[in-house]
Amino acid sequence: MANLAIDFCGIKAPNPFWLSSSPVSNCGEMVARAFEAGWGGVVWKSLVLVEDKPLVNVTPRLASIDFEEKKLVGLMNIELATDRPLSVNLTEMKEIKRRFPDRALVASIMAQAEKEPWQELARRVEAVGVDGLELNFSCPHGMPEMGMGKAIGQIPELVEKITGWVKAVAKTPVIVKLTPDVSDITLPARAAKKGGADALAAINTIASIIGVDLDTLVPRPFVAGRSAMGGFSGPAVKPIALRCVAQMAMDRQIGLPISGMGGLSTWQDAAEFILLGSTSVQVTTAIMKSGYRIVEDLIDGLSNWMDEKGFKTVQEIVGRSLQYFSAVESLSRQYRVVSSVDHGTCEKCDLCYIACLDGGHQAIALDPKRLPIVDEKKCTGCGLCCLVCPVWNCVRMKQVGTGA
Repeated sequence: MANLAIDFCGIKAPNPFWLSSSPVSNCGEMVARAFEAGWGGVVWKSLVLVEDKPLVNVTPRLASIDFEEKKLVGLMNIELATDRPLSVNLTEMKEIKRRFPDRALVASIMAQAEKEPWQELARRVEAVGVDGLELNFSCPHGMPEMGMGKAIGQIPELVEKITGWVKAVAKTPVIVKLTPDVSDITLPARAAKKGGADALAAINTIASIIGVDLDTLVPRPFVAGRSAMGGFSGPAVKPIALRCVAQMAMDRQIGLPISGMGGLSTWQDAAEFILLGSTSVQVTTAIMKSGYRIVEDLIDGLSNWMDEKGFKTVQEIVGRSLQYFSAVESLSRQYRVVSSVDHGTCEKCDLCYIACLDGGHQAIALDPKRLPIVDEKKCTGCGLCCLVCPVWNCVRMKQVGTGA
């Protein structure tokens, strides 16, 4: 069977599936249950140097986007860093590492752009036996108002400077978690490399407004008549996360291992993140929806797929798909496909016809029996009809031209 064990910048874990720094990694009791379920690692919910007066969260602080029958296609939150005393978190982290010595325990830390709190946090957290530090330069809500999170991550000079401060005192690997709320994620990633980072993590949630209640006219979530911008996660953000991971993995000036996250729900998602450059993958929203037990499917699915493909280790597939990227202008113009409809499975819903008529190239007509007829001379092979068809393999794109 495939060996799922990984070595991520010197941090070893029995599999690449980790809890991300979030509500699912908020306390020792939760982390223990996750490890018992089979998770390979955890990034503890972000710690701050607030002992006497812990942060206070608002209620409610979550809102979602549902699409047709699908719940939680996207989730927005306005939750802050840990609202529990630092000393309590540290005590629980020490006990977790004692109970689960073979699992990866990483501490997420965050502070304002001042040297002393970053270094003090690093020293205190490492003293309890964690395997690594994740620097949260990426939280998009609440914390930036205090000069933390993405308020730092959007400024490459600060990323480099603070990473250097932590590296000066750290004895364990330092992972820099980056925000997607930048024009080019490779710029802060390069800055982290210059500061001495051992690895990168991406992406955190994306700054967002989930929507507006059309009865009250107040954006969601509704908190005593007001709301705030939050961080967007869930399956809807996966394409953005994959793009960020791939961009960093392909950048020759970076060359650091990556922990990928953002919309990961299934083993197939995990495989895609790894193929595009991630060594470990982190999960939050899918756990919030379905619980820690999803790790069983993640492990079985990835392991079985690797066996089928003949891969023996995770490292064999890290970044394996990056070789197939090129600029759009370099893609073949000789390779051609056109639409082909299987009339035997067609449900006569007219969706392919409508899509092509109003959003495509008017290449589909309906015969007297309302079956779609494709005019291959008009069809430009865009693929829209195939995407909107509700019947699996009823509409396919057949190749009519070849080219390198």
